[in-house]
Amino acid sequence: MLKNSLKKLLAKHVIAANNLAPEYPKSWDLPLNGSGVTRMDGSGAIFSSGGIMRKICIILLCLLFLLSCANMGQKQKTGTAVGVGVGAAGGAAIGHAYGGKHGMIIGGLIGAIVGGIAGNQVGAYMDQQEAALNTAMSSSIAANQASIYRSQDVLMATFKSDVFFDLNSSILKPGAYAELDRVANVLNQYPQTNVQIQGHTDKSGTEQYNMNLSQYRAEAVRTYMIQRHVDPSRLVAIGLGESQPISSSNAQNRRVTMVLTPIVSNS
Repeated sequence: MLKNSLKKLLAKHVIAANNLAPEYPKSWDLPLNGSGVTRMDGSGAIFSSGGIMRKICIILLCLLFLLSCANMGQKQKTGTAVGVGVGAAGGAAIGHAYGGKHGMIIGGLIGAIVGGIAGNQVGAYMDQQEAALNTAMSSSIAANQASIYRSQDVLMATFKSDVFFDLNSSILKPGAYAELDRVANVLNQYPQTNVQIQGHTDKSGTEQYNMNLSQYRAEAVRTYMIQRHVDPSRLVAIGLGESQPISSSNAQNRRVTMVLTPIVSNS
């Protein structure tokens, strides 16, 4: 049943592709009632030579079909689109290596479908983690002490440094523990993300001093997260000093940002 449905779906895309690219020779067809895909000249090849535009149209139409699913959020659609593109490229390369031009086309289509599914799963996973972080950090966000930013499938949770540290100190304040505990709980619930912990300072003091201070602060947060049972292999601490200001306000520039990126299986 699924095989027949996919065959009919691809047939519709083929017909649409022919309409979009009429200037190319239509020397092939995709019968719905045959045992396979045959070219009209009987060679058994999938596509005729020179049908590059038609191939591109088919892939684009498949992508549009995936993105048109009504039950997807916008971020899931973005993940799907990325997955389709990566999957198509990888599948085409592998298919070409083993089956020439025809194998490249088959591999590209299969890769697009598989990649789209994987991309959609990543998007949904990050959606759920974003929602959990928003809940965990809600009080700090409401007090304008923290924020969450999303760029495709990358999450950035930023805290003002005075939430965690006294001025010129890299020792966590007692008040930081409850906030970090809540964040650690979310990280433990969603283990398929890596976390880069970035320390940032303002421009007070020397550049080297600020670089060292930001590194010590990032390491202090990382150490505490490990104590809260977050896998150390997921955590990287990096000090960026005064190199990435986001405001003319020193208080805004002194911050700790956790950058969460999905761990995507290669299997």
